[in-house]
Amino acid sequence: MKNRTELFYFLSFGFVLIFAGILWAQSPPDRTLIVNGKESGTVVQVSGRSYVDLETVVQFTNASVMIEPNRVLLTFQAPTPSRAAAPPPQPPPPAPGLSRDFARLAIAELAEMREWRGAVGTILAYGVPVVGTWPQDYRDRALADLNQVSVTATTDADHDAMQLLQNEFTNLGNWADNVVATRNSLDATKTVNPDVMQNDQALAKISACGRFLSSMLVSGSFADDPSCR
Repeated sequence: MKNRTELFYFLSFGFVLIFAGILWAQSPPDRTLIVNGKESGTVVQVSGRSYVDLETVVQFTNASVMIEPNRVLLTFQAPTPSRAAAPPPQPPPPAPGLSRDFARLAIAELAEMREWRGAVGTILAYGVPVVGTWPQDYRDRALADLNQVSVTATTDADHDAMQLLQNEFTNLGNWADNVVATRNSLDATKTVNPDVMQNDQALAKISACGRFLSSMLVSGSFADDPSCR
């Protein structure tokens, strides 16, 4: 009888050990917590849920914790405000000096004005009669081209050069009007004299300004000259 009792207890204890082993085998093993490539603690899974030690959370989140008798206060620092978005890129400022398009059209305008000056100079030197509207046609064509040049002025140098070009146009126009008016009045002393162009101070100033502007435009840099004032 005694042997049966001992056998019963032995078998019962064996079943308890076997059952505990089964439960232990069913519990998932702890996992290592890695934050940003650095081992930071252990993850324990209980009843299908994962748990991390509170001190570990505080450490890798740079938080603060206060443990009280009835509660745990966990405080996270406010995130650092991100920098304001960079403004959209602005177009580069206009390059200093004369822009290429302005210089190109301005040189063409000077050629137009030289042709106008030459045609009017023929009246002055040889007394050619003024027939038709060709003096006004030259003026209108030069003015139209001058307006096109002004549209292409973008840099400060362009605007400064444009002012000199307009001065040249104004001076040439005044001189041309005076020559045509003199020829129409049949003042032969001024219209037939072959040396009158060489002694014409207004024409000399216009010619000097034209040469200066041509050189300045080709150089690509603005400069000033009294002849264009």
